[in-house]
Amino acid sequence: MTSPTEELFGGGSATGRLMARLDWPATPLGPVQSWPQSLRAAVRIVLSSRYPMLLLWGDQFTQLYNDAYSALIGDKHPGALGDDVRTTLAEGWDVLAPLIDDAMATGVASWVPALQLLLDRSGYREEAYFSVSHAPARDDDGRTVGVFTVCSEVTEQVVGERRLGLLRDLSVRGDGRTVDVASTCARLVEAIGGHRLDVPFAAIYLREGTALHRVACTGDGPVAAVLPDVVVAGDPAWGLWAAGGGATTEVHGVAQWITLPAGAFDDPVASAVALPLPSAEADQPLGVLVAGVSPSRALDEAYRSFFHLLAQQVAVAVRNARAYEEERRRAEALAELDRVKTSFFTNVSHEFRTPLTLMLGPLTDALADERHPLPPEQRERVDTARRNATRLLTLVNSLLTFSSLEAGRARSQARQVDLPELTAELAGVFRSAVERAGLRLEVDCPPLPRPVALDPANWERIVTNLLSNALKHTFVGRISVGLHAHPTELRLTVADTGIGIAEEEMPRLFERFHRVDGARSRSHEGTGIGLALVGELARLEGGDVRVDSQVGRGSTFTVALPWSALHRGTDDTVVAGDLGDTARAAAQEASGWLVDPVRPEPVEEGSPGTLPDDGRSVRILVADDNADMRAYLARLLTAQGWRVDTVGNGRQALDAIRRNAPDLVLTDVMMPEVDGFALVRTLRGQPDTRALPVVVLSARAGADAAVEGLDLGADDYVVKPFTAADLVARVRATLEGARRRLRAPDAEDGRPEPPRSTPPAGAAPSPAPPATGPAEAAPARTAPDSVRSSTGTAEGASVEVAADPAARAVVPASSEVAPAGGASSSGRVVGPAAVGPSAEGTRRAAPAGAPITVRSPNGHEKASVVDTAWSYPSEAVSASAMRRDVRSSLEALHVHPDVVQDLLVAASEAFNNAVEHAQQPTRPEVRVRLQVGAGTARLTVRDFGAWRDRRSAMDRGRGATLMNAFGDVRLMSTASGTTVTIERRLTDDHS
Repeated sequence: MTSPTEELFGGGSATGRLMARLDWPATPLGPVQSWPQSLRAAVRIVLSSRYPMLLLWGDQFTQLYNDAYSALIGDKHPGALGDDVRTTLAEGWDVLAPLIDDAMATGVASWVPALQLLLDRSGYREEAYFSVSHAPARDDDGRTVGVFTVCSEVTEQVVGERRLGLLRDLSVRGDGRTVDVASTCARLVEAIGGHRLDVPFAAIYLREGTALHRVACTGDGPVAAVLPDVVVAGDPAWGLWAAGGGATTEVHGVAQWITLPAGAFDDPVASAVALPLPSAEADQPLGVLVAGVSPSRALDEAYRSFFHLLAQQVAVAVRNARAYEEERRRAEALAELDRVKTSFFTNVSHEFRTPLTLMLGPLTDALADERHPLPPEQRERVDTARRNATRLLTLVNSLLTFSSLEAGRARSQARQVDLPELTAELAGVFRSAVERAGLRLEVDCPPLPRPVALDPANWERIVTNLLSNALKHTFVGRISVGLHAHPTELRLTVADTGIGIAEEEMPRLFERFHRVDGARSRSHEGTGIGLALVGELARLEGGDVRVDSQVGRGSTFTVALPWSALHRGTDDTVVAGDLGDTARAAAQEASGWLVDPVRPEPVEEGSPGTLPDDGRSVRILVADDNADMRAYLARLLTAQGWRVDTVGNGRQALDAIRRNAPDLVLTDVMMPEVDGFALVRTLRGQPDTRALPVVVLSARAGADAAVEGLDLGADDYVVKPFTAADLVARVRATLEGARRRLRAPDAEDGRPEPPRSTPPAGAAPSPAPPATGPAEAAPARTAPDSVRSSTGTAEGASVEVAADPAARAVVPASSEVAPAGGASSSGRVVGPAAVGPSAEGTRRAAPAGAPITVRSPNGHEKASVVDTAWSYPSEAVSASAMRRDVRSSLEALHVHPDVVQDLLVAASEAFNNAVEHAQQPTRPEVRVRLQVGAGTARLTVRDFGAWRDRRSAMDRGRGATLMNAFGDVRLMSTASGTTVTIERRLTDDHS
């Protein structure tokens, strides 16, 4: 039979079994058998619930509770069963007592969410939060004799939300609005200092070199006094150095260094953590965060995770601050550079004006002098100089305006003007150029309903730049200029039927120096600031500019000025200046895009510039988009007895070459449609024009630009400005090199023959050991007249040299190089090549241009060793002939094109150094020797002067770097000269 106790506390719960064994008679409730039915019913309700419930009964507040509640009181269970709650929860009774008393006194239930309680359930004074309900418990007579307590712990939710709030505050404080890292760290610890319940104190250390330096700390009191300012390697204090190496460190015994009340109940801080601040490099943290641990919360996994999140948030803020600080420093440096650049532009532009005035004045006076008129030829030269000096002045004025706008110093000097009349006059200046281009110019500028005031000089620049831009990019149709009044603004429109502008280019159209890549235009010339100036000047006048465009249909630029900006006070003291000069200069420049000036007639044959060993006349094609430059080059080259044709861009040059190939192409680099480099690339890619000589002209100075041109296959690269004599000499050298290459196959036709190699008297060929070389040569036939340079293999072997497979010569081989102008000990002629006008016709050796085959005694042919030498005048213009000779020899051996190009670049640098640095040479020549064999090419360049340590203004000391980049370089310098040897392995794919 079941006892009353078992019946009441049965049901399988652990707490129920404990209650069944409890000595109830010793408690204020007495034996279970004496309990009223209301108490029994209340106990059954508590034990059957799975929600934490506590029943307090009687005047002694005797406790009865279930399993769920026992988990909330921790170590106090099971001692709390049958005991007075005022003893069990003594530390929190001051909070609970009013709620319990109120429920018993009023009989009304209460509900309190997130009630903070101090609990000592885990061996320390713990901060805990509960949502609690207290309801009256009545006996059999209906009297309130106890309290039902239903509760749930919400400590994790409350503390978690509080910690998230701290992380949120850190993200706001570390948002990068501060100007440096120190300020950001101060803001971070300030935010942490507002959350002392979770982080009683904190300090940030950052790595500087090999030490950690404290940059911020919460409060200025005891914490700052006990924490070190600097932590060096191996210092164990506060675990900082270990954390700086990447290990999170817990610091105990903090109370012995500092007494700091903290937590929910102002207990002293006993421990702290030192956490590394992660960076992009895992083994090199940014620094360390030291944070105090709340004495009211256990340092469990949740607390540790919070500290790690805190360190990551601090690290992100510090990294962002550093990035912002670096970006700010870069911006300040760029701003300073921009200021210096603007100042430089302004100063230089002002300095340009004085010499330009002294140039334009005399030039204009000479053209206007009726008492002493210039002859027609001189007048044309002076007029060319005046036009380009005027253009330079326009560029200077644009730079001055640009620099003033950029520096914020530009001002609008407004005065009342008849704007329709001024606009029509400015457009009329362009009428001649527009009509010459085959276009229509339509001007519609009716009178305005009210007077306007603006800066006429700024207006002139706006109209001029828009019209120049329209003419440059319009090839058919019309250009329209309109000025019309609208209710809120005045609008200037410049519309064209040109090429149009792609939509993706529109956002950058008014950026400074921006150009639309590949856009078709009449000229490639320009600074790239024209449309930017339009936008800046329009804004300076109080308006703005916009554009509507469609590719292939045209563009419409609209400058809109609100009426309010046109009704300003005027400065009547401002001098009007020479209005129209800017427009006339721009129109004159635009005219140069359209037609060539009159070209001089060629001089008669036999003039000093003709080539005496050629029976036919020379024709040169000049490609340049500047009309004055075309006219100047035509005049200069025609004076040498050469016929000259001119075109305005690379596409026209290709068309002219297809119709009638010239003897030489002289091309600019920067041209519209097809530029000079693209022209060279196209010519070298076509079999019928691959050997056509090309000389490149460019304003792009420097070794990089020259290497780019030579890499594409140009024969020479001439930097502007150049002298007439230098250009003529280079053109002549290139023409002569081409003639010599073409003469060899025609030697049997009776053309003048170059010096030929002859065997030494009495020498008899002797067998040579098999030679290794880059290729197996084809069978040869004897053609002595084709021998063009000293070549050789092993002594006594038969060597075949040919300009092409149809013409080969068999001569005894010798590897020696004879003195310039003479013969070797064996009688072989090995002479220099005269390239410039001063040494015309005296070249004593020409390029081999062909493979060499060693004939062994058994009649079988083996791949041979090439040993070829040339000698050139010690002049810069000789480099072109040298490159042509070396290229021909290597290409005849089918050496890989990349290797050929590398050797040519290295040889060019060595040759230029030989010309520049040879001081007081005993022989005014530079010798070049090419040896190919055993899979290796060797180039030797020798001069005959003492070394002079002087750098060319264009070189900047990069010659040695270029040579070493393309081969193994050795240099030997003596009192009699310097020898540079360049070796390069041949690729495996040559034949």
